[in-house]
Amino acid sequence: MKALRYVTVGAAPEVVEIPIPKPGPGQVLLQVTAGGVCHSDDYVMGLSAEEYAAAGYPLPMTLGHEGAGIVHELGEGVSTVKVGDAVAVYGPWGCGYCRNCSMGHENYCTNAAELGITPPGLGTDGSMAEYMIVDDPRHLVPLGDLDPVKNVSLTDAGLTPYHAIKRSLPKLGAGTHAVVIGSGGLGHVGIQILKALSGATVIVLDVNDEKLELAKHVGADITMISDGDAAAKILELTDGKGVDAVFDFVGAKPTIPLAIAVAASEADVTIVGIGGGAVEFGFGTIKYDVAVRIPYWGYRNELIEVLDLARAGKIDVEIQQYSLDDGPKAYADLASSSIRGRAVIVP
Repeated sequence: MKALRYVTVGAAPEVVEIPIPKPGPGQVLLQVTAGGVCHSDDYVMGLSAEEYAAAGYPLPMTLGHEGAGIVHELGEGVSTVKVGDAVAVYGPWGCGYCRNCSMGHENYCTNAAELGITPPGLGTDGSMAEYMIVDDPRHLVPLGDLDPVKNVSLTDAGLTPYHAIKRSLPKLGAGTHAVVIGSGGLGHVGIQILKALSGATVIVLDVNDEKLELAKHVGADITMISDGDAAAKILELTDGKGVDAVFDFVGAKPTIPLAIAVAASEADVTIVGIGGGAVEFGFGTIKYDVAVRIPYWGYRNELIEVLDLARAGKIDVEIQQYSLDDGPKAYADLASSSIRGRAVIVP
């Protein structure tokens, strides 16, 4: 089968031929219908050889932590799914037994590192291939009649902002304000989630006019360029009080101080992006009782909820489609910030 693999540190991924894997006991073999491209992949491939080795990633590695497919073959003992089922893959795999996993919070598994359990495409071979192994059927969520190409990105680009936003919903009733920094792959879905679930006025910042146009298209109430004047403009819009929640989908050195600067007392600041920024925290650097969070991915039940939102027509992912052979180009386009929304690879 064909697979898009990271073969050499520092080099572009390659399309190669490898054997179709065989599911072992308790495993499921999927025939992949779609795999999503993510900045996390770009981050991993940007690590130096020393950083890559220290993180424990293997070489070669099939990319793709956003996946959807058709159940093709069952390993011994699997009975909760059947051949032919259309499914989406829940990516942050855990041990299944610790306290967090028992609640469906496998993204915060306390045993994964010790047991060497890694997500598909981020340590384990992922979805950018014609077939992929899923370690346990509990990681599969029914897709039903949802288009896998259109919705595969929701397994991360929908689940991650949903998890980030859901905790802040009690603070986002009528008359409140929320800021979204970055209207890219995750941010443009986060805007839709905020509009579907909260009463907040949604203010979106980006450095790119095209991304701000996308933000308006998906429902942003106010858009503005993210520059040195953005904080002052937001404070003026809120009569100097600041906003009730900030969701930073960039996480860069300039954006995190901006997020802190516009947060009102008792606001939430949630940093989702992995752009290399950091929070300066202490008296005088942040308003009273502001909560700063750095979430990771989302819960299994939340993926079901995200797909239900898509099924109800409340969220929609802007995608650019690539063939598996064009997978290296998809990552080149991602690196050049030329993708509108999310890139999806279709085997």
